[in-house]
Amino acid sequence: MTDQPKGEFVCKSDEIQLKQALRVLIDDYPVAIVKDSMGEIHAIGDTCSHADISLSEGEVEGCMIECWGHGSQFDLRTGEPLQLPAYDPVPVFAVDIRGDEVYVDFTNVVNGAEAPTFS
Repeated sequence: MTDQPKGEFVCKSDEIQLKQALRVLIDDYPVAIVKDSMGEIHAIGDTCSHADISLSEGEVEGCMIECWGHGSQFDLRTGEPLQLPAYDPVPVFAVDIRGDEVYVDFTNVVNGAEAPTFS
């Protein structure tokens, strides 16, 4: 018997282009599913910690995503801001890839940032 994927199914891996992000909502909480320059898939909170702006609309370079609003940059692995004006990290969630299916465990915030609360 194979073990079950961890988390919720969010998309197929080919739905995310290289160096692009896909915005998904889980219980109204926005998450950016991002494929970095090397093809690795990450899941981060989709809202910039500096302003209420969707990160999934920003540019991806290397293992970083840039907020299109004010230029803050975030490391996709750690959620840490790399460029001001943001100074707080965004949450990074555990990703489980099974074949071409991408699952995200929204209960597992891997970087210690504030976890989303669901009602």
